[in-house]
Amino acid sequence: MNRKYSLSLVLGMTFVSLLLAIMLISLFYTPHAVNVMKIADRLQGPSWNHWLGTDNFGRDVLSRVMVGAQTAFMVGAVSVGIGLTGGLIIGTLAGYAGKWLDELLMRGTDALLAFPGILIALLLVTIYQPSMFQTMLAIGILSIPSFARVIRSGVLQHRGAEYVKAARGIGAGHMNIIFIQILPNIASSIVTTAALSFSTAILVEAALSYLGLGVQPPDPSWGRMLNESQSFLGKAPWFTLAPGLVITLTVLGFNLLSDGVRDVRDKRG
Repeated sequence: MNRKYSLSLVLGMTFVSLLLAIMLISLFYTPHAVNVMKIADRLQGPSWNHWLGTDNFGRDVLSRVMVGAQTAFMVGAVSVGIGLTGGLIIGTLAGYAGKWLDELLMRGTDALLAFPGILIALLLVTIYQPSMFQTMLAIGILSIPSFARVIRSGVLQHRGAEYVKAARGIGAGHMNIIFIQILPNIASSIVTTAALSFSTAILVEAALSYLGLGVQPPDPSWGRMLNESQSFLGKAPWFTLAPGLVITLTVLGFNLLSDGVRDVRDKRG
């Protein structure tokens, strides 16, 4: 079983590290200009000049996939940051204070969870002009309940522990108990939730961009590339397979990473 756990963690870190490296490389280098259209080269198959072929405007698919990774990682990082910040405040207050405040805050998160996430995201990005900022904000708000529940559960579990009682006995304040004593002990649970939220953010961003409500052209987005390629699936399958495969590998990588971290935590526990 330990080998299985190690394999999940290693594979997850490998996929995520590879895609992160591609994203970092794209900040400084791409094989071709990302948004330059060359109609004479449209829908060319994979070759030495275009490793993943070209799209319907003659743009290099590999270059656009590489730059699309910037969008995916930025949306994932910012939305997870928003969700973690909101969830940390709500979950800590609910778990540590308890009583009526716990009921009030958790019923609020339950109300947010009652609505389908994709519908809330669609509502937020259609009320305002679709953009990357609106996409990140919408996805971040949707991830708050997940973080709040995990953090609340951890705080409830540890607030009555002996080491917390000992800290109180020597005069430790509430901030010390929360940030020095409790939160470090539930860090693995938070990391697991963050990895899952990251993969969810990438999927939601791809879905919104596919519908034309996320990243706007000509900026590359994996979801937008899927939308543009659907009419050419039979004629130019590489145009669809490239962004579809990279979305799959990214989501798989973060899910495996989440499983690996959880398994290591369970083993130590």
